[in-house]
Amino acid sequence: MPDRWAAPHTTVVTGANGWLGRALTHRLLAAPGRRQLRLLAHSTADAHALAAFVGDREGVDIIIGDIARADTAKRLLFGVGADTDVLHTAGIIHPSSVRQFTEVNTNGTRHVTEACLDAGIRRLVHVSSNSPFGTNPDHADTFRADEPFNPYLGYGKSKMFAEMAVNEAAVAGLDTAIVRPPWFYGPFQPPRQTTFFRMVRAGKFPVIGNGEQRRSMVYVENLVDGILAAELTPAAKGNGYWIADARPYTVNEIVETVGRALVDEGLSVQPPSTRLPALAAKVAETGDRVLQAVGIYQQQLHVLGEMGHTIACDISRSTAEIGYEPRVELYDGMRRSIRWCLENGLEL
Repeated sequence: MPDRWAAPHTTVVTGANGWLGRALTHRLLAAPGRRQLRLLAHSTADAHALAAFVGDREGVDIIIGDIARADTAKRLLFGVGADTDVLHTAGIIHPSSVRQFTEVNTNGTRHVTEACLDAGIRRLVHVSSNSPFGTNPDHADTFRADEPFNPYLGYGKSKMFAEMAVNEAAVAGLDTAIVRPPWFYGPFQPPRQTTFFRMVRAGKFPVIGNGEQRRSMVYVENLVDGILAAELTPAAKGNGYWIADARPYTVNEIVETVGRALVDEGLSVQPPSTRLPALAAKVAETGDRVLQAVGIYQQQLHVLGEMGHTIACDISRSTAEIGYEPRVELYDGMRRSIRWCLENGLEL
């Protein structure tokens, strides 16, 4: 294992009421040595939800603000000392308009880096994505540790410029690390993931072509492990890391495994029946590009277009340099995800 720092006096989490933010906050609340937590909530409603989530745990401050506004990051980091780490998970994936990608993902990250520089914090961990690097050129290709930017549509461009802002701050003296998760799944998931389960149950999840596209995925608790490893490993300074399950899965394997997990959790599942030609994904992607060019984002069209591609990454550098080892693979992760939905009253 690489050398690790002790947990800082103060840990700041942006996007704390989001899917990943909640999973990360849940871990931090129980982690020994995490003395003070400062959590950013986007709205008053989010702050109330976070307060209920945190309960009576002492040493937690909840700040309300829009990360797209420069003053929010400044307020968030006001008065923190040098023994502070910032875990930047705030972002938008499926906006109501394309301009929100820039406002939240790019400008929001730049505001955070500037505030971190002013505050003199110990380390910023920025949660990026596979999208700044696009999709693999063929189904056999796997993204390596150092890939050139090749952003996929508006989200990918916004996250690319966010990474560039982090790198610029690093040149200016900020200690940074970047983690790059692909498709993640698990507890605290939003409704779109529940829709995914319902489509698999009904046999209607759209498999494109022969279904041999490969997708790296990451169980959310594995992702939290990777974020915390990047935070606490001194050698991570200035580097970016893929954080994913141990291996990519084909779309066929994903659908089969999720179906099996649903059955093993006591739910009925129809045989897969929705196969679409590769042309369907290409048409959807073309439509997505046209709409995004005029500022319109349509989630279903975007997801269908992207499903025709392979997005696979190699985590060997993450294992070697920050000691990241994914503990949960797809079947067990999906069973835990399904169980969490059922326990929380979500209809599958």
